[in-house]
Amino acid sequence: MGKRPLVRRRGRGGMQFRATVTGKVARSKYPSFTLSEQHEGKVIDLVHERGRDAPLAKIRFEDGSVSFVPAVLGTKVGDTLEFGLKSKIQDGNVISIQNIPDGTIVCNLEKQFGDGGSIVKSAGTNATIFSHNEEGVTVKLPSGKFATFNPKNRAMIGTLSGGGTGERPFMSAGRKWRNFRSRGRKYPIVRGVAQAAYVHPHGGGRHQHVGQSSTVSRDAPPGAKVGSIAARKTGRARIKERK
Repeated sequence: MGKRPLVRRRGRGGMQFRATVTGKVARSKYPSFTLSEQHEGKVIDLVHERGRDAPLAKIRFEDGSVSFVPAVLGTKVGDTLEFGLKSKIQDGNVISIQNIPDGTIVCNLEKQFGDGGSIVKSAGTNATIFSHNEEGVTVKLPSGKFATFNPKNRAMIGTLSGGGTGERPFMSAGRKWRNFRSRGRKYPIVRGVAQAAYVHPHGGGRHQHVGQSSTVSRDAPPGAKVGSIAARKTGRARIKERK
């Protein structure tokens, strides 16, 4: 009996393919304050969480509650951050985008009101408040696309810290494995033709060659659903010469 391909085993969702819990600090979400409330919190520590490039700011509020949010550039221990509609347009403060002027740099934006911040959370990224209109607030995302959000959605002023971390070389396979492991990503990636025939449909044979069409149907069984799945065309795109 053959061995199931890695893609098929990974789809089952076993613990060996999930992100590790070790080294996780807490969920990086905004506190569940109402829009009418105004709060201030003090940054008591900057912590690193495994699998996250941007550092987290540990914030303590007046009532003693503690929350973790991604830290923006320039954040240091002892800073005071404001949460509410009356907050100043200052790095680190959290305000609804309806009260943020056009052209302001923001990050950690809520996709849905009340989700605590779910997009523009990668290290070194930011978005720009583009315009306010009847449909909502238009934001220019890091990808360059424009999206319109609910004016009540909250965002943090400034650019997330930790930029350039992904450009640093790993220098060893072990460090890369641990980095990918903390994110639940697959590493190392082995070519199908380099594997044995009982492990992968493309494996086996004296030479490392597929030996058959690598394009499979969308309805192919799980054991054979590898390669170019339901591809319209494969190979290098050739530009036809004009006559």
